[in-house]
Amino acid sequence: MTTSSSSRLWVLVLTAWLTGVATAEPFEAVPGGVVKVPLPSGFAPDWHVRWNDKPVFWRYVEDSPVALVGVPLDYNDETLVITVAGPGESGTEVVVAIGDKTYREQRLTIKNQNYVSPNDAQLERIGRERAVIDAALNHFSHRTPQTTRMAPPVDGRRSSSFGLRRFFNDQPRRPHSGMDIAAPTGTPIRLPLAGNVLATGDWYFNGNSVIVDHGRGLITLYCHLDRIDTEVSAELESGRGIGTVGATGRVTGPHLHWGVYLNGVAVDPAMFLADPS
Repeated sequence: MTTSSSSRLWVLVLTAWLTGVATAEPFEAVPGGVVKVPLPSGFAPDWHVRWNDKPVFWRYVEDSPVALVGVPLDYNDETLVITVAGPGESGTEVVVAIGDKTYREQRLTIKNQNYVSPNDAQLERIGRERAVIDAALNHFSHRTPQTTRMAPPVDGRRSSSFGLRRFFNDQPRRPHSGMDIAAPTGTPIRLPLAGNVLATGDWYFNGNSVIVDHGRGLITLYCHLDRIDTEVSAELESGRGIGTVGATGRVTGPHLHWGVYLNGVAVDPAMFLADPS
């Protein structure tokens, strides 16, 4: 399909694109960010685009095919290699430079110690729920959303909490994987992009939650709801109510935890807001 020199050319073209005309784009090629990759001429819908042996999101933007790849928060390599291949071909490797990003720390006090150090029965429940959650977050369908820009799912004060290195009662935990939006209990939550409901549940850490598939590995997660107003397999239009803000699960007060995932990787939801301010 291509030669090694063609692969090198793609690195140069991609680097120029990322550092030049894309300065107004909200996406950042950093841990917790999104790599935006223009796909080669001749690309067709039956081609494969993969990273880390998983299919990645792609869609046409003004008639040009573009891939979006989520970069894990704990990613520490200087480059990311995406494979683009036609049917039956080994493919071309597109190499993308990944920048550095340092996230702040956040220390929270949790009154219920079981949310910091769960007992054996709670750990068993958490394990069962984790399997359901992970399956939904890694789901890949071939539906293609018309856009990736979203409105905030709830009216409220948005925190810049994504990626924070978290400590609960001074014990380190995984970085925060979403955006917290503070709002009173009962505030309506609206789906920011049309999609299919993959999972709902009352989960130990997340409380009442909804997970929605928007297509090609773009998944959104809504946690700590007071009430869930949808069901699994429901096909929902943008703006449809899916529930209300609450304080269920491990929380310090009523708010919505909103997560956005690409290729099973949590990325900063702020990058997808129609108004990223």
